[in-house]
Amino acid sequence: MNELEKAKARYLETPIPAELHHRVRIAIRQGRQNRSRKNWHRSFAAAAACLAMLMGVLNLSPGIAMAAADVPLLGGLFQILTIRSYAALEDGVDYQLNVPAVEADSETAARVNAEIEERVDALLAKAQSDWQDYQTAFFATGGTQEEWGERQMDVIVNYEIKSQTETTVSFVVDFAEGWVSAQQQRFCYNLDLENDRDITLADLLGEDWVEICNNSILAQIEASVDDEGFSYFFPAERGGFTTVDTSTSFYIRDDGTPVVVFPEYTIASGAAGIVEFPIR
Repeated sequence: MNELEKAKARYLETPIPAELHHRVRIAIRQGRQNRSRKNWHRSFAAAAACLAMLMGVLNLSPGIAMAAADVPLLGGLFQILTIRSYAALEDGVDYQLNVPAVEADSETAARVNAEIEERVDALLAKAQSDWQDYQTAFFATGGTQEEWGERQMDVIVNYEIKSQTETTVSFVVDFAEGWVSAQQQRFCYNLDLENDRDITLADLLGEDWVEICNNSILAQIEASVDDEGFSYFFPAERGGFTTVDTSTSFYIRDDGTPVVVFPEYTIASGAAGIVEFPIR
């Protein structure tokens, strides 16, 4: 038995801490304290529940379990692996990480894996820095140790497979940090592993893909306006949507529909969260 197999065996023999599910439920309830945090937790309540379920299936203790789950999506060409699974409450920060990697003999897979790992490391470094800055400001403005003990930050990484075929996969990785305010990022990956390349909107929609996307998005924005003329979306002249381009993020649903994704605060108010438009 090699070292990796021994490590996996040790993790599989460790019982699940009883407080894990309780911590997740507390984090969700705390998220309802203000509107922006409510929107963030609505998106991530399911992610937290799924992570707790994953902990039960894998029988992991808090701590990093490298290569803890080996979950093949397809035979032969590629696999999606959970390479880092981590659930722990440390110094007031509740970490819940479920980090994927693509196992395939391709430069595209290697690039994507390196990018995901870099983004995870950056999120953790930022969260720790933000929490330390908040702690410093809290005590500098008269906060007490007792009051500080009630504070908590949630740091979540989770992923979801949106669609797959024998040679392609589309998945998203969500990064979130929630405490006084909430921040969420979604990164989309659409891979053609047979041809070792990214799938583009032009591949899916043809040479008129920009016009097709723009018309669909503008129609959906117009349809979002309520009876009183209110919409979460900014007007184009004030930073709202104008056009898609080759950097526009998207994923592919099981039915083949591309879904264009815009980050928080880019084309709509923060209350709208991450904005998605199915392109029909």
